[in-house]
Amino acid sequence: MIGKSIFAAPESLAVVGASPKTGKIGNVLMNNIVQSGYKGKIYPVNPKEKEINGIPCFPSITGIPGKVDTAIFSVPAGKVLDIARECGAKGVKNLIVLTAGFKETGRAGAELEKKLLSLCEQYNMRLLGPNCVGFIDTHTPINATFLKGFPPQGEIAFISQSGAMLAAILDWSRLAGIGYSKIYSLGNKADLNEVDCISEAADDPNTKVILCYIEDVSCGSEFLKKVTQATLKKPVIILKSGTSQAGAQAASSHTGALAGSDLAYNTAFKRCGVLRVYSMSELFDLAIAFTSQPVPKGEKIAIVTNSGGPGIIATDKVESYGLSMARFAKETIDELRLNLPPEAGIYNPVDVLGDARTDRFKFALETVLKDENVHSAAVLLCPVAVTEPLETAQAVVELNKAYPDKPLVAAYMGGPSLAEGAKVLSAGGVPCFTMPEPAIAAMAGMSMYRKLKERTAAEITVTDFKPDQKTVKAIFYDVKRDNRLALLGSEAAEVIAAYRIDTIPTVLTHSPEEAAAKADDMGYPVVLKVASPRIQHKTDVGGVKIGLKTAGDVKSAYVNVMENVHRYLPKVIPHGIEIQKMAPKGIELIVGMSRDVQFGPMIGFGLGGIYVNLLKDVTFRLANGITVNEIKEMISETKAYTLLKGYRGDKPVDLEAVSKVIRRVAMLAVDFPEIMEIDINPVFAYEHGVAALDVKITLS
Repeated sequence: MIGKSIFAAPESLAVVGASPKTGKIGNVLMNNIVQSGYKGKIYPVNPKEKEINGIPCFPSITGIPGKVDTAIFSVPAGKVLDIARECGAKGVKNLIVLTAGFKETGRAGAELEKKLLSLCEQYNMRLLGPNCVGFIDTHTPINATFLKGFPPQGEIAFISQSGAMLAAILDWSRLAGIGYSKIYSLGNKADLNEVDCISEAADDPNTKVILCYIEDVSCGSEFLKKVTQATLKKPVIILKSGTSQAGAQAASSHTGALAGSDLAYNTAFKRCGVLRVYSMSELFDLAIAFTSQPVPKGEKIAIVTNSGGPGIIATDKVESYGLSMARFAKETIDELRLNLPPEAGIYNPVDVLGDARTDRFKFALETVLKDENVHSAAVLLCPVAVTEPLETAQAVVELNKAYPDKPLVAAYMGGPSLAEGAKVLSAGGVPCFTMPEPAIAAMAGMSMYRKLKERTAAEITVTDFKPDQKTVKAIFYDVKRDNRLALLGSEAAEVIAAYRIDTIPTVLTHSPEEAAAKADDMGYPVVLKVASPRIQHKTDVGGVKIGLKTAGDVKSAYVNVMENVHRYLPKVIPHGIEIQKMAPKGIELIVGMSRDVQFGPMIGFGLGGIYVNLLKDVTFRLANGITVNEIKEMISETKAYTLLKGYRGDKPVDLEAVSKVIRRVAMLAVDFPEIMEIDINPVFAYEHGVAALDVKITLS
C-alpha cells in the first residue's frame, strides 16, 4: 500500500465513537488526546451527541467540514466497514482501529478483517490494528490510546504486539521514571506492522533506541531488508515470545499469528543486526544503557569494586558474554600500586577494599578510564560502615562526563542505604543496577550491537560457474509426474551435481545383473541401497549392503536387500536398488537446508554421520544473501571446526571445498523455491576436496 505513515504528526483527528460517558473507551480516548496537549483539530463523531468535552460533535465522518488526516475507531466491529468506507470517500488517509472482533476471534473475524483491508487498499488508506491500543508520540504531542496516563518524554520507541503488555509496561515505566519518544500498539497487523514502526522510529530524530515485543513477523523478506537498514542507524532490541511449542500455540491463538521457527528468528535477527533478549528486564536494561551511554569501541572492560566477591562474579559474567577483561598498561598498574593500599587488587578487577571512601573509588576509576586498553568500565559498590554512596555516585557521574567515549555502568548492591546514590547515578546518565550480572549484561548487549553494526557486508557468494538448472528442472518434473515429493538418492545426487557439488556417482538399477554391470563400470568396492522414498531408515530394514568387492557379491546383495524389504515392509515396492562406489573415509559433515515459512531457506552445517542427532553440532544461516563471511562463521562456530583444522596430528581438511558445498546448496535452495528440504549427510571432507555420499531432497 502507498500513503503517508499513520504515525506522522496528524493535523486533524476524527474520534469515531467518542463518548461523554465516563468509563467508555471513546471517553478515555477523547480525554487522553486533549490532555496530552495535542495541537491539531479534534473532531468527535457520535450521532447522539452535540458536543464532547466542549468540542463540537459530528454525526458522521462525512459531516465534518474540514480535512481529516486520521480517524480513530472505537465502535463495534459490525460498524467498522461502513465507517471505513465513509472515511475513504472523505479522503482520510490513516485509520486506527481499536475495535476487537477480527481475526483473533476466528474465521468470521478473519473474513471481516480481510474486507477491512480491502477497503483500505481501495481508498489508499493506511491501517493500524484492528484490535490495538493506538499510538503515542510524546514529542508531537499526542496520546491516541485508551491507556491510563501519559508517559514521560524520552528517547525510547516501544513497539508492542500485545496491548495488555503495553499497558503494564507503561504503568511500570512511570514508577521507574522511563521516558518514551513513540509508542506503537500493533494489534492484528492487518496492514501496518513491526517493520513499518521500526523503519519510522529509525528515522525519528527524537528516538535513540527501538524496543519491540512481538509474537511473529508479518513479512520475512521485508523484515530482513528494512530492519537491516534500521539497525545501521539505531539499536533495535526485540523480545520475541512463543519460543516454546506451547508458547507458539499461545501466540497463534492470541492475535492470529502464525508462529515461525524460533531458530529461524534467531538466524534472521542475527542477519539484521537485531539484539534479541528473553525478558522484559533485559529489554529495558539495554534500553537505559543505550539512551545514556555511548556504544563501546571495543570489548575490553575494567571493573572497580570494594568487594572481592562481586568482582569475581562480574569477571565470570564478562567471560561468559564473550567480552574480555582489560589488561592494564604498565603505567596504570604502577600508578594503582603506588596510590592504593598494599592489600588492594591492582590488576583487573581493581579491588579498592571495603574501607574505600569516595576519593579512593574516584582515583581507581579515573586511572583505569585513562588507560587506552580499557573500552568500558563498571563500578560495583557494597554498603559498609565507611561507604559514601552519594558522594561516590557524584564522582562516578563526573568521570562519566569526563570520559564520554567510554561507557560506564554501576551496580549499587544494597537497599535503602544506597538508594539516594543510585538516584544520583540514574539522574546523571549512569545506568545503575542492583547486582553485577545485569550491569555486565547491558555492557555485553552494547558490545554486541557494535559488532553487528560494524559487520562487513561481504559480497554475496561469488560464483565462478553457471549451474545446470535445466537438468534440475527436468528431474523435478519427472518426480512430480510420478506423484512423488521425495527424490530418489540417484536423482538427488544428480541435482547437486548440477550445482557442481562433488558427489559419489549413484546409479539406479532394476536387476541383479544390471547392478553387477554398473559395479564393474564403477570399480570396486561398492555400496547397495534400496531406492524408495517411503523408507526413511534403510539400514533398519536391511536395505543397505557395503563393501561389495565382486560382481557375485553385488548380485547376492541385490537379492538379499529385496528380500529384507519385502519381509519388513511387504506393502512397499522399491523403485530398484541404487549402487554407489565406496568413498575413502573422511571427516563426516552435514550440509542441509530447511525452508522456514517466514524467512525462507535456512542452511545448516555441522558434524554429520550417525552422530548428527546425538551431538546436534549444527549451526544455521539464511540462504538468501548468504555471504562468504557468514559461511566462515558457520564453520568456525561448530565443534567440527576443531577436527577440520587438524586434530592431534591429523592434516587439516579442504575448508574452501567445504565452503563451496555450503554456498552451492544455498544457491540451489534460492533458485528452486519448491525445494522444502535438502539433507547431505554425510559429506566426507578430505585434505583435498569433499565427497557427498547420501543426499535427500524433498519438494513441496
